[in-house]
Amino acid sequence: MLKPWIQIIRPSNVLTAISDVLAGVALACLFLQSNLPDANSLIWITLSSMLLYTGGIVFNDVFDAELDRIERPERPIPSGKVKKSAAAFLGTLAFAVGCLLAFLVNITAFYIALAIVLMCLLYNGKAKHHFIAGPIVMGSCRGLNLLLGMAVLPASLIYWYIAIIPIIYIASVTNISRGEVYGNNKTAMLVSVGLYSIVVLTLLYFTFSSKNYLALIFILLFTSMIAMPLLKALKSLNPLDVRKAVKFGVLALILMNASWIAISGFWLLAIAVCAILPVSIYLAKKFAVT
Repeated sequence: MLKPWIQIIRPSNVLTAISDVLAGVALACLFLQSNLPDANSLIWITLSSMLLYTGGIVFNDVFDAELDRIERPERPIPSGKVKKSAAAFLGTLAFAVGCLLAFLVNITAFYIALAIVLMCLLYNGKAKHHFIAGPIVMGSCRGLNLLLGMAVLPASLIYWYIAIIPIIYIASVTNISRGEVYGNNKTAMLVSVGLYSIVVLTLLYFTFSSKNYLALIFILLFTSMIAMPLLKALKSLNPLDVRKAVKFGVLALILMNASWIAISGFWLLAIAVCAILPVSIYLAKKFAVT
């Protein structure tokens, strides 16, 4: 059946990768005061990002197969609907093609794609079970994905430190996810509230620095999407509410990246990225995000 294979890929999550690289491209243009690059580069780098994300998410289930037999027996591998070896092959293929497409853009993008592969494997194989390293390594995958977009204009990578923001953001979402099975992770969620605040304040800083004030609309939508489910989860500590906070944290990446694109002055592109959100939400209802 096709459904288990779609489930293991988590299509709603993969769509968020599109917004990552496009935000990176937009920020590169902002920093270098440049126009958007050619369409071919945008297409290759976007497909590369999606495939690299696919590889990472598939290997998540490959490495977690034994644990999922206990905690998530309904997942494709422990349920027997997808063979572990077949999933590993799919993940490897996605990584390989993703790196190849990055190479078609330029050698810098290729090196960053390789770094993403290594960080994905490090997270899935070792770091995810470490209290501190797990969220940081997972966040680094997203930070590198932003840099992958910036690599379309390699000179912009002197501003590499902007990748710290998606690292902080994804670290906070990963931190919340620690309680999605058993709940009772109030301390972790309070830490994530603080990390979320850093992200929002940074977006506001860049908004006022660039004087692109219409970006405030995107930032408001982003803040609302992450805050409401997290506050509910903090109050109830119910695993289902925690899982929902993680789900909306992942999906809200699209709005965070749309905010970056709007800050960079590319309004139509920001709106186009926002259009991904309802599709991603629909797919999230059909196929689990976590």
